[in-house]
Amino acid sequence: MPFRPSDALNSLASLLRPGLALLARWWRRQSPSRQDRYATLGPLLSVLLFLATIVSAFWYLRNEEIERETEAVKRDTEIAQQQIRLRLIEAQEQLARFAREVVTRQVDNAEFAAQATAFARERPEITHVSWLGRNLERRASLSSAGFQAGALMVAGSNDPSMPAGLNAPGQAFVQARERRQPVYSEPFRDAIGSLVFQLQVPLIDRSGFHGVLIAEYGVEALLRYYVPIEVSSRHAIDVLDSKDAANTPVATTGELQTGRNPITHELGLAPAMNGLIIRGTGYRTSVGLVSNTLFWMVVALAVLTVWMLLGTWRHLRRRQHIQNALLAETNFRRAMENSMLTGMRAMDLDRRISYVNPAFCAMSGFSEAELLGCRPPFPYWPRDRLEENQRLLEQEMQGRSPSGGIEVKVMRKDGSVFDARMYVSPLVDAKGKHTGWMTSMTNITEAKRVRDQLSASHERFTTVLEGLDAAVSVLSVPQQELLFANRSYRVWFGAEPEGHLQLAEEPARALPAEDEALDEYGGLPAQPLADAQQSTPREVFVPEVERWFDVRSRYLQWTDGRLAQMLIATDITSRRAAEQLASQQAEKAQVTSRLMTMGEMASSVAHELNQPLTAITNYCNGMISRVRGETIGKDDLLAALEKTSKQAQRAAQVIQRIRAFVKRSEPRRVTVQAAEIVDDAVDLASIEMRRRNVQLHVYVAHHLPAIAVDPILIEQVLLNLLKNAAEAIDGAKLPPSRRHIELRVMPRHMPDQGGTLEFAVQDMGPGLPEDVLSRMFEAFYSTKAEGLGIGLGLCRSIIESHQGRLRAENLYNGDLLSGCRFSFTIPVELKLSEASLPSPAIPS
Repeated sequence: MPFRPSDALNSLASLLRPGLALLARWWRRQSPSRQDRYATLGPLLSVLLFLATIVSAFWYLRNEEIERETEAVKRDTEIAQQQIRLRLIEAQEQLARFAREVVTRQVDNAEFAAQATAFARERPEITHVSWLGRNLERRASLSSAGFQAGALMVAGSNDPSMPAGLNAPGQAFVQARERRQPVYSEPFRDAIGSLVFQLQVPLIDRSGFHGVLIAEYGVEALLRYYVPIEVSSRHAIDVLDSKDAANTPVATTGELQTGRNPITHELGLAPAMNGLIIRGTGYRTSVGLVSNTLFWMVVALAVLTVWMLLGTWRHLRRRQHIQNALLAETNFRRAMENSMLTGMRAMDLDRRISYVNPAFCAMSGFSEAELLGCRPPFPYWPRDRLEENQRLLEQEMQGRSPSGGIEVKVMRKDGSVFDARMYVSPLVDAKGKHTGWMTSMTNITEAKRVRDQLSASHERFTTVLEGLDAAVSVLSVPQQELLFANRSYRVWFGAEPEGHLQLAEEPARALPAEDEALDEYGGLPAQPLADAQQSTPREVFVPEVERWFDVRSRYLQWTDGRLAQMLIATDITSRRAAEQLASQQAEKAQVTSRLMTMGEMASSVAHELNQPLTAITNYCNGMISRVRGETIGKDDLLAALEKTSKQAQRAAQVIQRIRAFVKRSEPRRVTVQAAEIVDDAVDLASIEMRRRNVQLHVYVAHHLPAIAVDPILIEQVLLNLLKNAAEAIDGAKLPPSRRHIELRVMPRHMPDQGGTLEFAVQDMGPGLPEDVLSRMFEAFYSTKAEGLGIGLGLCRSIIESHQGRLRAENLYNGDLLSGCRFSFTIPVELKLSEASLPSPAIPS
């Protein structure tokens, strides 16, 4: 259907008609004054509407042209596809008849060559006609143009549905053999680099598959011979490979233009449908909207008209603005003066009040009529301050009023008085002539009250700080300047910042981040450090005053914005002395406990030493008798002396072990294996076990980590628990089947401690009553007639000093009490390098 400009104008009119109707109704609702104002905009709106109409018409014509060109490209692309499709179908049918003749009759190579030549002569797009057997052997081949690749089917297939090692022709061969119907291969390059594809027709009879007939098509020849000339003259027709991401044409007819926006249409290459796409490309024939000369002439004319209308409209608006400016300025000044909370008073050179605003009248209680024209003394001056106010007025007249204002007393009409601050400045007219003075007055009664309260609060706060026993000091971090120090600080350190630095040990330093606000004095991030509120208690000794202090520090932002550090140092000298004394007493108690343990084991130790000493005596008496009788040889004498030496060493080891256990030494923690502590404790406990006829079974788990403890103290706890268990069993007169004690060392994870080693002493004795279990760790509580009640309490203190836990519980076999179990845990110090050493196991 041909395009007519009248259709475009009719469409545009139908679009604008509802909008014009709405505009007319809106115009009728406006007041006459607004209609006069908007009437000046009528010509301008008309020109703009005309310009919009022209632009819309050009845009509509451009879209119509694009649609026509798109339909033409689509039509020509379909024509080219149809021509190629009919040609391929005709060749496929002819090749299928040829294949039936090859199968039904025994065709030799000569006859095949004759028929293939006739077939290819009529179809210049065919480059080769080949005959392959069922095993891909080449029976015959005819070339009409170009060269066929020597290896028709080679490796290269990546399709998992096809046998591995076949290229595109090989895949088509397998598909033709399986489907028993003609198959088009995917496009590929021949020996000379031309893009081709194959039509393979299977040779099938009743006995099965015998091979294929192959017709190889050149893509470029298909376009050259079967795209009509009138189509290629109008639009460019090219062929694309769908696998090519760059969409580069593999064959083209017609001319492709660069620098212009193309209009394309794509269709698949039927009936092959092997990934080849036919694309038609067209271009607009007319120039763009911007390049249209007529369009720019209309735009220039419309812009000139708009410019002239704007000039006229601006002139009218300027006149109207000038007329309304004075009224608006007057109303604004009056509204601003009436809304101000600050009182304003103007006074001429004769000292008469010429102007007061409503705020001044509200403050003083006098009306404007009562104040205008008044001379000093003014009615709002207090009667008892007339001379002072007169002096201040003379000072104002001479221009010597301070810039910070004057604080005065003002009397209201009802006689009440309030505090006010007045600021005075000269009043100058438009010609620069001094005509009087302007005074602003602010009620500062509440502000003065708050200031007095703050001053009193600051005084009370300072009094509290001065009365503290702790030293409080504030130091500026950048300048190392002492900003505040209370009385205790001054008594101990004077008024110098060195005492603060000694308590802080090292000044704080901080590097600012790029986005943090910096302290204008020192370049440090004041607010972030002040908000951090870090306060880590430290104990510091100051040699100059010979005192210990508990120091707590934090950062704060000083009143002038500087970053400062505040320290609170509490004197803990007496507490430290008490702690040191308590530590010495605890150490003495531990040594005393070990001596008491050895004292309780004295009979066992004497029995243990009696055996090697008796053996030594027997050996010596025997050797003396045999030497006197001259019945001992040299070898027998040496053997007897060696046995005597071993018994002496055995006695020395017992004495050395006891001496090391009871020796008084400074508490120290070392990294040690649990097996070593257990060995030393078992050596001493075995003496008591043998005397009381109690068997001790020990098991230490393999590969335990090392622990950081005082080995003597842990050995003391183990020995105490083992000795108590042996005494309980012996005191209950239990049979031999129940005279057993088990010592186990196992790793255990505790929720409140993490990784720990658990030392457990378990016996088969009579157990403990419930009231004893609840009080057994109390100081001086004991169930023994001769006991002092410090053993288990001391054991618990030792374990807790190692951040461990000591527990006791009864063991039950059903409802029957079967023994008692004492256990304690020691946290594992995994950060120590020795913690990874393996721990040997002690067998039962």
